[in-house]
Amino acid sequence: MKKKVLAIALVGAAASPAFAQSSVTLYGVIDEGIDYTNNVGHGGVVELASGYAQGSRWGMKGSEDLGGGLKAIFQLENGFDLNSGRLNQGGRMFGRQAYVGLSSDRFGSVTLGRQYDSVVDYLAQTTANGNWAGYLFAHPYDNDNTDNSFRVDNTIKYASPDISGFQFGGTYSFSNDTNFANNRQYSFGAQYANGGLLVAAAYLQANNPGVGSNGAITANDASFIAGRMRVFGGGINYTFGSATVGFAYTNSNYKDPTGNGYIGIPLAANGVLLNTLKYQNFEVNGKYQITPAFFVGAQYVYTMETYDASTGSVKPKVHSVGLMADYNLSKRTDVYVQGEYQKVAGSSTNSILDDAFIPGTQSPSSTQNQVVTRVALRHKF
Repeated sequence: MKKKVLAIALVGAAASPAFAQSSVTLYGVIDEGIDYTNNVGHGGVVELASGYAQGSRWGMKGSEDLGGGLKAIFQLENGFDLNSGRLNQGGRMFGRQAYVGLSSDRFGSVTLGRQYDSVVDYLAQTTANGNWAGYLFAHPYDNDNTDNSFRVDNTIKYASPDISGFQFGGTYSFSNDTNFANNRQYSFGAQYANGGLLVAAAYLQANNPGVGSNGAITANDASFIAGRMRVFGGGINYTFGSATVGFAYTNSNYKDPTGNGYIGIPLAANGVLLNTLKYQNFEVNGKYQITPAFFVGAQYVYTMETYDASTGSVKPKVHSVGLMADYNLSKRTDVYVQGEYQKVAGSSTNSILDDAFIPGTQSPSSTQNQVVTRVALRHKF
């Protein structure tokens, strides 16, 4: 009798359906520090500030194995300010990322939702701010979005698998408007990694970014509000031993810009219309891993700006220098020190855009120079 019962149990176990494996991970980053800025338009300021080397966040991500190398995937990521407890990214619950999709080992992944564009996915990693340094090292006004100042809503993204070190992908963001082209976005990029070499390039275009509340780049996200935005560039990093050196070039072009989302000012005033606003950023950066727990890094960015207005064109230049040191207290906790200096030189636009303004500070300097220093603690979970 016992043998019959055991046989029935074994048959039943063999006949029961095999449930798919799934996993959900809760994670986060808390980045908190003390900043000193020598000039924010009304003098120096010392402040507690959250989320610079990395934005403070918590999130959930997961996958379900559907069989045959296919998985269902999702990610929900929230950004917040530690000092006030308020939501970042315009008050969104999951403002950093929110998407669902399918991933295949053989064919890559397709995801839908609020996501990063191809400039962030591919090109940004060759810059200091998009890799190891963060906010303070972003190019002026983060004009090329290498510091992901905005994400793109209503987006379909494709990312290829790794093909002998080569990967590529792209995004398309719907306007969700009766005017199909109003505030839509598309981007594409690629990278090649082999040993210590990384080469990457990307292109992004958005029509009417910052216009309306339903499109790809809404007003509370946009770095600039314009009739059209185009960003393209390329970069290269090379790691040899404990050292990594890099170079990146980006070109940002805003047609008919009307506002600056960073400081909330109109760019057309006193009868002067701005036809185009252009930035060319040339960056060299380096990082040296002194010990497994301690690294130092440096960055220099030369930015050529062009303001083409109804009254003529001017071409100021911006010099930015950044230094950073980071020490890991454990696998999940580190302390870091950063410093950034910016100087605006050359032709004058006779506007607030002539003043130095390091990303992350409260407001532009009242002069053409600005300095920020930061000491911070970061914890990952």
